[in-house]
Amino acid sequence: MHFHFTPTRASWLNQVEIWFSILQGKSLHGASFTSVKQLRKHIDAFIDSYNQNAKPFVWTKAEVHQRPFKGRRIRHL
Repeated sequence: MHFHFTPTRASWLNQVEIWFSILQGKSLHGASFTSVKQLRKHIDAFIDSYNQNAKPFVWTKAEVHQRPFKGRRIRHL
C-alpha cells in the first residue's frame, strides 16, 4: 500500500487540472480531429509517450506563520 499525501489546501482535482493543462498544451493545442475514436487514439499515444519519462510532481508549500488567536469577548447580560 502506498500513501499519497495531498498538499495543504489542494484537492485531488487541482492536481488533475495540472495534468489536463499539460495534455492540452503539449498535445491538443491546435490539433483537429474528425472523430472521437481519433481523439482517443491521439490522447492514448500522448499518454504512452509522456509516461516513458514521467516524473512525480513536486509540491512545495511556503512557510506558514500562525497569527495569535484573538478570542472574542463574550458579554454577559
